[in-house]
Amino acid sequence: MEAIILAGGKGERLGHASKGKPKALVPIAGYPLAAYQVSQLRRAGVRRVIVSCARGYGSLFADELAGLGCEIVPVEEPEPLGRGGGLRFAAAYRSEGGALFALNGDELLDVDLDAMLAFHRERGAAATIAVAPLVSPLGVVDIGDGGFVSGFREAPRLPYWVNIGCYVLDDEAVARLPERGDHEHSTFPELALEGKLLAWEHDGIWLTVNTPKQLRQAADWFAAHPEWRPNGSGTDAR
Repeated sequence: MEAIILAGGKGERLGHASKGKPKALVPIAGYPLAAYQVSQLRRAGVRRVIVSCARGYGSLFADELAGLGCEIVPVEEPEPLGRGGGLRFAAAYRSEGGALFALNGDELLDVDLDAMLAFHRERGAAATIAVAPLVSPLGVVDIGDGGFVSGFREAPRLPYWVNIGCYVLDDEAVARLPERGDHEHSTFPELALEGKLLAWEHDGIWLTVNTPKQLRQAADWFAAHPEWRPNGSGTDAR
């Protein structure tokens, strides 16, 4: 089993917190962000991880993600290709065909990858995306009959789902990725219209790391959960 990590982000919104590194290598609780992803992929049976990164950063990714139990294959984009273009370019470096995992390099989550892959294969989809429930960042006011307030709810779960940047892609989906641009604006909508795109509902951890505040939140969470420490053995305490 192979996987692609999209790691072209520069971490500019993180400011000095990025320490001059690409976003996927920003340290979180003592480990590069992408090390958590590689370890999770390793536990799901992945043995070869292709890292789509910006030009000049391939050796840095190879060094910082070594020793985690997976072969790391850095692929430097010749120029910015967009997320879909980056996936397509990196997919050309697969050693074999068939389904593969793909992850956004700035997302930390505990998706059950084994179950997601089994779901994908059972349904025969071209692609499966992990989705999480949308939670309101604000409290809401419930209004009853006559305009009277009936209650208040803090950060309620809304009746919508959000794409969280974790996919299973089969050969058809890979072949339809754009050479440039975003697959979520082209490939995925097209597959959805054709009934070939599945959603895997995830209700666990989902941490995005784009800002210094989100970085601190992720660092605090992982510091409090040492069982998530990256390792190359394919096992952990969970």
